Amino acid sequence: MSDMDKVVAEKLEATTDPRLDNEHWSDVLVQALPYFKQWVNKVVVVKYGGNAMLNEQLKAAVMEDIVLLNTIGVHVVLVHGGGPEINHMLERVGKESKFVNGLRYTDAETMEIVQMVLTGKLNKDIVGLLLQEGGKAVGLSGVDSGLLRAKKKPGEDLGFVGEVTEVHPEIIESLISQGFIPVVSTVALGEDGDMARYNINADTAAAKIAIALGAEKFVQLTNVPGVLKDVNDPTSLIQRIKLSEVEKYEKEGIIAGGMIPKIECCVMARKGGVPRTHIIDGRVPHSLLIEMFSDRGVGTMIY
Repeated sequence: MSDMDKVVAEKLEATTDPRLDNEHWSDVLVQALPYFKQWVNKVVVVKYGGNAMLNEQLKAAVMEDIVLLNTIGVHVVLVHGGGPEINHMLERVGKESKFVNGLRYTDAETMEIVQMVLTGKLNKDIVGLLLQEGGKAVGLSGVDSGLLRAKKKPGEDLGFVGEVTEVHPEIIESLISQGFIPVVSTVALGEDGDMARYNINADTAAAKIAIALGAEKFVQLTNVPGVLKDVNDPTSLIQRIKLSEVEKYEKEGIIAGGMIPKIECCVMARKGGVPRTHIIDGRVPHSLLIEMFSDRGVGTMIY
């Protein structure tokens, strides 16, 4: 077992420890109360992906968290990806997955499969899970009500990979006002006159939606604890990073690889007016609740 796996296992044990006595439970509730008040009637956009979508225990914990938040009056908008499911479906039809600089090359046939998997299967699966937990949820794609408009991503040809040009959040705002949890898959419609569908990076789409909604918080659930000073040391988590420090950490190689686009999405959201942006460990059960309702928080905050 790696050091990273050991840390995650310890966190799992801590979150399910039955030995907490009444005093500890009361401390937890007292600590959480101010945060409950802080988040009521606020919009929180959560990008959902990674292990939290693949592991059944983690998936259930995320659904429970979101329904709880919705029940107490926090307006959660769930934006999801689905890379592993798309890969699996492409394998089933005998089509090879092709990536260019970390982005899926999406020809016309692949785009059909992306749309089918994201909007027809995963989106409805997530809505069903939320309903089973007692929540009120409605599934959307970026095509519905023209929520996301996009153009072909410039630069190297990636096929039908799009860049969001407009967000029309009225459908989400309407659902929120009625107490629903909007669940958004990131397939977008082309700009006026362009009837093509585009495959949109879910992290980027979630950041754009957070900005358009004037969200109070933007959270990305990932497969790592957050930004680490040493990628081989899970205890080297950097809990808070100022916007002005991002470039320095990139030059030092601390923010590198797959963490770069996630940080860029946080920076985009923050510059777009979202006060709090976070990258948190989706492998830890109820990490969303820990982040929102405790002093300790979890993951890395860009502020």
